[in-house]
Amino acid sequence: MGFFQAVRAAITKTSTSDRKASGNLDQAIRQIVSKAVASDSVIDIFAAAGLKSPDISILSDQFLAEVRGMPHRNLALELLRKLLNDEIVVRSKQNLVQARSFAALLEKSVRRYQNRAVEAAQVIEELIALAHQMREAQRRGEDLGLNSDELAFYDALEVNDSAVKVLGDDTLRTIARELVDTVKHNVTIDWTVKESVRAKLRVIVKRILRKYGYPPDKQEAATNTVLQQAEPPLEFWTRPPRNLTARVMTG
Repeated sequence: MGFFQAVRAAITKTSTSDRKASGNLDQAIRQIVSKAVASDSVIDIFAAAGLKSPDISILSDQFLAEVRGMPHRNLALELLRKLLNDEIVVRSKQNLVQARSFAALLEKSVRRYQNRAVEAAQVIEELIALAHQMREAQRRGEDLGLNSDELAFYDALEVNDSAVKVLGDDTLRTIARELVDTVKHNVTIDWTVKESVRAKLRVIVKRILRKYGYPPDKQEAATNTVLQQAEPPLEFWTRPPRNLTARVMTG
């Protein structure tokens, strides 16, 4: 596109033709550009950048090593920033607390680069380190014996707070499991807009926290976070089974 625009500019400068000819020239240039940018196949942007397509997690060691070795640092940085940001958006629908934490770290690194506080190479290393953290975070649930929903509520309990840590992992896991089970059985499709339902759920969540000795001064913040965490997976929790209709019709 840039090439054809440059050609057009050069021709315009040297042309002595009348306005009509200039109009014809503009039309011809538009046709050339249109034909040049048209594509009859899917373009692999990773191949265009000289990279192999990454695995589905976009966080494999092999892919990160390829990004680290890219000669154009600014391109490598922007590629990492976009991929990590996309991954954070996906995770925000499953684990709000985790996504917020990673988003803050990503923004901090990118802002330091934009403010010229660090070089591109250093930011790339920071983003690669962040990618490793995100990958390890996926394994935390397995280590704790929690599924993805339970891990999200576990994180919503502010488990890194010193006052909360005293409860121990066993108690925190128990709280997370009971919260998931309770919320799933008490949410409805419109619960986020019905204050009465939200108020009822808030009472239930606080009751569970008190039941297990959750620090009183942390209960309000934890309850708010739990309710916020319950919103992203709402459509999956309230969606009826796919084969429900089939069972009714054949039964």
